[in-house]
Amino acid sequence: MNPPAAGADPLVRPPRIDAHLHIWDLADGEYRWLERSEPALRRSFLPDEASGLLQDAGINGAIVVQAEDSTRDTAFLLDAAARHSFVRGVVGWVQLDTPDVAAGQLVTWAGDPVFVGVRHLIHDDPRSGFLQLPAVRASLSLVADAGLTFDIPDAFPDHLDQVAALAAALPGLRIVVDHLGKPPRASGAEEVQRWERQLRQAAELPNVFAKVSGLRTPGTKYTTEALGRAWNISLDAFGPQRLLYGSDWPVSGAHQYTETLGVIEALAAELGPAGQAAVMGTNAERIYRLPAAETQRKTADEMKAGSHE
Repeated sequence: MNPPAAGADPLVRPPRIDAHLHIWDLADGEYRWLERSEPALRRSFLPDEASGLLQDAGINGAIVVQAEDSTRDTAFLLDAAARHSFVRGVVGWVQLDTPDVAAGQLVTWAGDPVFVGVRHLIHDDPRSGFLQLPAVRASLSLVADAGLTFDIPDAFPDHLDQVAALAAALPGLRIVVDHLGKPPRASGAEEVQRWERQLRQAAELPNVFAKVSGLRTPGTKYTTEALGRAWNISLDAFGPQRLLYGSDWPVSGAHQYTETLGVIEALAAELGPAGQAAVMGTNAERIYRLPAAETQRKTADEMKAGSHE
């Protein structure tokens, strides 16, 4: 084991952050994509349930990510962050195709330090060239100016090839490719090679990062061996300082959090203590510029105290 850095407290363990976790309340949103999902997901997944799973797994905190393109979903996530100290950051929705509206929403949301990023359900948008729209580029420039990240879900096969150009056009924008771009593990070699080529092109830009998340897909095994190729390609392309662990709970399995975590943690273990710590937590803190955990805890305590007055 490598010795601790000079001045480091050997008793302080590095943070373990889940950089991609979902919560939703069916009483507070439509979440129409659930109509196409497995029946087990067609219920509310609330902060208390998520908090218990994270605590049992030894995870210190999470970034909760939007599950609906709506301001009400973003407001729900920010309220959860104020009430629950495990929520270290929120990636919410902004109407990127209308810059004036996006600007107003950013003024509203970005005043909260826990609002750390923006995402749009691009894979459900009928516009295959969404990332190339001038209006979207203008809005993303505002996102960059606000110091926020931009998450891109399920980028392959329709959007991953546009990421490199977006990153080059907006070098100040930190872009996070969710789920490693969604490698087509159940497809043939030609599709896998196309995904790899596009992912490597995106990784050539230093402002692009990737989440090792969302890799449990129908018709494929979820083991270290089964994920080995996608992991090795991504590690070679990004290096351990630009990869982040994310569970994609509950989409990854409402009752399979420990298994989801264990497989990715086993893959990261080959990197040694420093590399594993980076993938499993410190990268998330750095890339999303998360507020200090103490600040989150204080805010949550204040909210709880206020609810009893």
